[in-house]
Amino acid sequence: MDWLDLPVTTVFFYALLTALATGLGALPFFFIKNISPSFLGKSNAVAAGLMLSASYNLIFEGYKENEWMTVIGMLSGVILVVLANHWLENKSTLELKDVVGGKKKDILLFLGIMTVHSFAEGVSVGVSFANTMEFGIFIAIAIAIHNIPEGLAISLVMVPKGTSPIKAVGWSIFSSLPQPIMAVPAFIFVETFREYLPFGLGLAAGAMIWMVFAELLPEALEKCEPHQIGLWITLAIIGMSAFQILIG
Repeated sequence: MDWLDLPVTTVFFYALLTALATGLGALPFFFIKNISPSFLGKSNAVAAGLMLSASYNLIFEGYKENEWMTVIGMLSGVILVVLANHWLENKSTLELKDVVGGKKKDILLFLGIMTVHSFAEGVSVGVSFANTMEFGIFIAIAIAIHNIPEGLAISLVMVPKGTSPIKAVGWSIFSSLPQPIMAVPAFIFVETFREYLPFGLGLAAGAMIWMVFAELLPEALEKCEPHQIGLWITLAIIGMSAFQILIG
């Protein structure tokens, strides 16, 4: 049998496509040239709404498997992101700017959270393919589509702070690379990885919720009025909910 026909290769290929789809979220910024303070505030609000919606769904999916493991994962996610934030505060702004082209530590923190989130999604792809090939393809396509607004959320944080759109594409894809990396071992060791999936889902959710209220909302409120921030967060959550209904 040719190695390209092996199931493991198929799993890796589809999981890689889900990661590449994240980069599509940065495409609008190739056409947006002038970024006003008001746009930055609304962008942070939209990113916050997308993250809150994603966090709720991660928690909901985790509860289906193991409620307490999901809660423990959430608490671990908060502890992890607080410690990471404390560590990044001790690093110079120059060092961080050299890494991502932006100006603040929350870019790296945000990327870290989205990367943790991707671990859980990668396991989901692998577990789905271990069920049936057809179900695995369906889940991979759904996650790929879901990754597009995640890439948009990453770009909404990075580009207004100085990161070029092409770098935003690269970092968006980078944040999703755990998906193909984790999909293959999850496919091979489906029962073991599935047991700890709720912890991973809760971990990402807890970290994202902290990020919304500690970083994104305060920055949004510096640029826009509270009622505008509330409106854009609500619209982002509604849009994400409608999007998830459409993909089934």
